[in-house]
Amino acid sequence: MFLRSLIPLRLIINCTKGFFFLHLFSEYVGSVRDTMGPSMLPTLNVRYDWVYVSKLYRRGKGVKVGDVVTFKHPMFPGTGAAKRVLGMPGDFVLRDTPGSGSDMMIQIPEGHCWVAGDNVPDSRDSRHYGPIPLALIKGKVLARVWPLSQCKWIENGLLPVSVQESQETE
Repeated sequence: MFLRSLIPLRLIINCTKGFFFLHLFSEYVGSVRDTMGPSMLPTLNVRYDWVYVSKLYRRGKGVKVGDVVTFKHPMFPGTGAAKRVLGMPGDFVLRDTPGSGSDMMIQIPEGHCWVAGDNVPDSRDSRHYGPIPLALIKGKVLARVWPLSQCKWIENGLLPVSVQESQETE
C-alpha cells in the first residue's frame, strides 16, 4: 500500500524535473521559434517558417558580421525581430539605403551593432532606429527547421570584398 502512494509522487517529481530541464534548455541553450514578416526574404519566408535559435550567442557573444540574430525590438517592447548583422562596434556603415542619394557613414558605438533585413525595401531596421545594443540580442538563427521541405542551415550571406575588387569598381 505504501509503495502505491509513492508512484504518483515520483511521477510528479519526474515531471517537475523535466519541466525545469526544458525551461533551462530553452532559456540558455536554444529554442525553436516562428518567424513572420517580409524583411528577411529570401532567407526566410514571410510566414510559417520555424527556426532554431542558439541562445549561446545571447548579448552578442560570438556574433559576427553576416550572422542572422534575433533581438528584442527597440521600437516595439514585447516583440522580437530577426535581422542580419551588418556592422559591429567600431565599424563604419552607410546610414541609409544604398542608392538613396545619401552617402553618410556612421561609426557604430561600443556595445552596439547595426542590423538590416535581407529584403531592404520591406525592412524596418537600423536605418530607422539606429544601432541596437548588443544586450538586446537573444540569440543567433542557425537553421530553418520547418517546413521540412525547406530545412537548411542559415549561412552567412555576406561575401568579403577584397581591396582590389573595390578599387576596380571606382
